[in-house]
Amino acid sequence: MRVEHKSIIVTGAGNGIGEGIAKRLAAEGAQVLVNDINAAAGEAVVAQIRAAGGVAQFYAADVTHSASMQALVAAAERHFGKLDVMVNNAGWTHRNQSALDVSEADFDKCYAVNMKSIYLATLHAVPALRRNGGGSFINIASTAGVRPRPGLSWYNGSKGAVITTSKSLAAELGPENIRVNCINPVFNPETGLSQAFAGGTLTEERLAKFRASIPLGRFSSALDVANAALYLASDEAAFISGVCIEVDGGRCV
Repeated sequence: MRVEHKSIIVTGAGNGIGEGIAKRLAAEGAQVLVNDINAAAGEAVVAQIRAAGGVAQFYAADVTHSASMQALVAAAERHFGKLDVMVNNAGWTHRNQSALDVSEADFDKCYAVNMKSIYLATLHAVPALRRNGGGSFINIASTAGVRPRPGLSWYNGSKGAVITTSKSLAAELGPENIRVNCINPVFNPETGLSQAFAGGTLTEERLAKFRASIPLGRFSSALDVANAALYLASDEAAFISGVCIEVDGGRCV
């Protein structure tokens, strides 16, 4: 049990990568607070974790609102007595298109979900981690933040901001025994955002184009990302901070 008795929040955990992370951490002994804005989806994940013998609670919260984030952190301390790890997984993207065609509303939502949420998590989770004597943040960024492609410029920028901010926070919070790391997944056709990333229906032609850029010859899965999150959440990574683990099969373009 690599994260036994650790209290861990996973945002955006009602499906996709967040669901995979929540289930993997729970299977390794964590007490997981599953967060999503979709209560039915989040409760279903909790039910599956419990059915497998894990410990989980659900809390609905909009991670772009300060009061909601504050309440989410408080819920973890209320249910589990502490907070050890904050996994900022909730994400959003605009459709793959010209940067000039992205609406202001889509731009604002992209930065609110991808970046403002991490600002709010920092404001409200750091005091909880301090009360616990330390802990860590795991921020789900993207290969788009280090090797951007055209068509997703504002999304790419938001993930680049996540990466840079995480490195800065690692330097700032390290003296308080608070680690901050990132995971950069590559394209996963099974997430709810995959069609937006691809710019339309996931035809075999579109999938082949993405797959051709990954030397290992397949897409990432939720389990691939969850395994990286498990390592970063565990005591095995006690001296790892300010890094980005690229879960991308060696993506080169």
